[in-house]
This record gives sequence, C-alpha cells and structure tokens, in this order.
Amino acid sequence: QVHLVESGGGSVQAGGSLRLSCAVSTRTSSSYCMGWFRQAPEKEREGVAVIDFDGSMKYADSVKGRFTISKDNAKNVYLEMNNLKPEDTAMYYCAADAGWGCELVDNDFDYWGQGTQVTVSS
Repeated sequence: QVHLVESGGGSVQAGGSLRLSCAVSTRTSSSYCMGWFRQAPEKEREGVAVIDFDGSMKYADSVKGRFTISKDNAKNVYLEMNNLKPEDTAMYYCAADAGWGCELVDNDFDYWGQGTQVTVSS
C-alpha cells in the first residue's frame, strides 16, 4: 500500500514558477514508477511527467523544457514548474505505478493522491 500527499499548488501569473511536492508513504521497500498527472475542468486527465526507479524520466510534449520531475532518497517526488502558462491550470495529481514499465498512461498507475490545484492567470 502506498499513500501519497501532494502539496505546493497555488495561484501564479503567467511566467511564474511553482514546485509541487508529493510525500510518499509505504511500508514496503519496493521501487515504483512515480508520475505527475493533471486534469483541467471538462478535460481528460493527462500525463505530465514520470520518473522510474532508475531515474529515467519522460515528459509530455507540452511541458518539455519547462517542467522537471525529480525524487529524493526518501522516495518523495517533486515537480518543478517554470514559465507557467494559463493552459497549465489544472488539478495536479501524484501517482505510483507498481507494475512494469513507466509511461505517461494513467491507467497503469495503482495509487493516487488527492491532488493540488494550480491556477495560472494571464
């Protein structure tokens, strides 16, 4: 079982930055693929970035060069978001995938946090 708690969301103007954090609690020593997803009102949830147990990362094209995913030794996960745009406005979710592979596919992920809201104004 994995418990995820996101923090760091807020309201910023376009061009600003935010850093999201995901506190990961687990009783196992298993390694997980960790990801950030987002969902804007009336839109489908989309993958933003993932980081595998070996540190390899993948990003959605819309955030490449602006967002950076990272993790620490305690398995917590972060999303550094720079040059934010109004279209980045969404609820952001942290997720963990206990299976094989590490892709920007939400159905692959087994555990989800409750989300943190990011609002970017123009």
